[in-house]
Amino acid sequence: MTTATDQSRTYGYDDLPRLMRLMTGDEKHGPAATSTLDVLWVLYDRVLRVAPQRRDDPARDRFLLSKGHGPMAYYAVLAAKGFVPVEWLPGFGSYDSPLGHHPDRVLVPGAEIGSGSLGHGLPIAVGTALGLRAQGRPDPAVWVLIGDAELDEGSNHEAIAFAGPAGLDRLHTVVIDNSSASHALPGGIAARFEAAGWSAVTVDGRDHEALYTAFTAPHPGRPHVVVARVEPKNA
Repeated sequence: MTTATDQSRTYGYDDLPRLMRLMTGDEKHGPAATSTLDVLWVLYDRVLRVAPQRRDDPARDRFLLSKGHGPMAYYAVLAAKGFVPVEWLPGFGSYDSPLGHHPDRVLVPGAEIGSGSLGHGLPIAVGTALGLRAQGRPDPAVWVLIGDAELDEGSNHEAIAFAGPAGLDRLHTVVIDNSSASHALPGGIAARFEAAGWSAVTVDGRDHEALYTAFTAPHPGRPHVVVARVEPKNA
């Protein structure tokens, strides 16, 4: 497992709660943030081929945070990995801070999209994967993190239905399942993707080894989804 250095300090997973506590103020969406913490850490620590010094490299992996409400965990991980200064964290959500209540790709180093509006991230990820294919770039992986409530949005249904038959095998989706969706999903979340031709696996969203195994599972010719189950939002 690797860590990153911000100036003279090295940060690891155990530092993330303290980094998150630096961000104060209203509208933090705490449960939404903490539900993503372990997934984000495993991705940035062990899976994604991206680093502060190569965040504009055309060969980098793309990570799209669609679950943009409560981005404190995202900012904490970006700070731990050296994308943003830790000194930015206490200003979270303030008038002149680049770290807004929803991430802004123009202001936050390492952020690929602006997010916060439900249902946008997965369709953008599909378009990104198609764009990389059209450019003849087979190596970069596209990852998108969405919340289970986003599956209530029709835009995601269309993206799921398209990506499977299109064989977008460089597309990876992580669904944070904290039981916040409004509508029932017959057969469960994974079944919805499998019916559209995706590779799918459901794991404990707090188990780092299970997450890593699921993230790196082979899925030739098909997009891949990992459903990460965490504690219910209102538990």
